[in-house]
Amino acid sequence: MVKSPRVLAVGGAHIDRRGQVSGAYVPAASNPGTMREDVGGGVFNALRSAVRRGVSGSLLSVRGGDTAADTVSRAIAEAGIADLSAVFLDRTTPSYTALIDREGELLVGFADMALYELAFTKQIRRSRVREEIAAADAVLCDANLSSAALERLVSLAAGKPVFAIAISPAKVVRLNPVLGGLAVAFMNRREAVALAGLDDAASQKIIVDGLRSAGLDSAVVTAGGGPVLGFDRDGSFAVVPPPPRKIVDVTGAGDALAGATVAALLRGMPLRAALREGVAAATLAIESAGAVPDFTTATFTQALALVPDEQEVA
Repeated sequence: MVKSPRVLAVGGAHIDRRGQVSGAYVPAASNPGTMREDVGGGVFNALRSAVRRGVSGSLLSVRGGDTAADTVSRAIAEAGIADLSAVFLDRTTPSYTALIDREGELLVGFADMALYELAFTKQIRRSRVREEIAAADAVLCDANLSSAALERLVSLAAGKPVFAIAISPAKVVRLNPVLGGLAVAFMNRREAVALAGLDDAASQKIIVDGLRSAGLDSAVVTAGGGPVLGFDRDGSFAVVPPPPRKIVDVTGAGDALAGATVAALLRGMPLRAALREGVAAATLAIESAGAVPDFTTATFTQALALVPDEQEVA
């Protein structure tokens, strides 16, 4: 029996609220719509998709002593993930609230995540974290961690692959001190130009050159429904996502892409082939109401068949 790759994930696991307007969005006015509450977080969403693709996962996050913390705890258990998280009884569990338009595109996001800023650096110093890293085949993290916590985490990984999710243009710069220690960084175009210090109009080649100059050997850059750009030491390439059969909610698509790509990489696939699996997972996420797509092996295989082969980027 083949042993499942084991991943330690460190980062966000919190309450996600998504409000969707039912008509045309009118700024500075009351908009009719619906509100959905779920458990999300960049690294938790990605890990759940990785687990659904055959990875064994454990999660280190932080949460408060409120009822939201119980909801997060249940979601981790239901996903079949070992929960290593710390609980701070006198604090509020982090949350993220997104307002999306009727097409599912993000209008504005609001992050209440003070506990992450306070607690992650100290949690990385726990002896149990060192033990979990030693037992893992890879580490998956996100930029909800401070730069100091990220540096400590990469140092403890000691040569094991570390994958990172950018989270936002404001937080992606926290990855700067560890870029040279990352196996792959996952980000969207806005995060990429922020990390590389580029203009929003930068071409794919300029983005790749900028990220390489910043210290990355390998990265994946999404662009909404546009081509997903990837590069490693062998060159640059792009995967064009298939048109989604329906658009329900784009929230979590990038996390699903990261999780499925990491799972494929840990099965020994090169990044080019692994990214096709990531794009398939992202497509299923867009077609799903939840932040993490609920797929079977059969439905994933069907989605993957719609993803074209990668194209080299000059």
